[in-house]
Amino acid sequence: MSSIGGKGWEPLGAWYHATKFAVEGFSNCLRMELKPFGIEVIVIEPGAIRTEWRQIALDSLQLASGQSVYAPSAEEKRALFLSAAGSASDPDVVAREIIKAVEAPCPKTRYVVGAFAKPSVLLSTFLPDRVNDWLMGAVTRNLLKQQRKKSGTQMA
Repeated sequence: MSSIGGKGWEPLGAWYHATKFAVEGFSNCLRMELKPFGIEVIVIEPGAIRTEWRQIALDSLQLASGQSVYAPSAEEKRALFLSAAGSASDPDVVAREIIKAVEAPCPKTRYVVGAFAKPSVLLSTFLPDRVNDWLMGAVTRNLLKQQRKKSGTQMA
């Protein structure tokens, strides 16, 4: 089980993305090494899925970065997570994709599933890194503005 986090990146996500990039490389190697033995290696790459992971990540982010020089970036990341929360897919979409892969006579090497997954992987695959960096920053700033407007409206 990997994540679209193994295909892209975002600020303050180095620890997470490093593990997912490692899973991607490990899986690619195993797929080739185990092929002679008839063993298929596939990777499930979920996008935003409605689980407790988001809150755990937010709590860890606040603990590690909320009172440091990274506090403004941590606030932006928090806004990004919160804005995506309402659009996250139900965990059942991942379960169905796993069943589909297991039952396939000739499974694909990758199954990209869930909210934001396919567009994110497509963009990180075909756009240059600096364009992806800029795009992530622009999206994050826009979502932060929306989050602040929403908070301001709720307070009034």
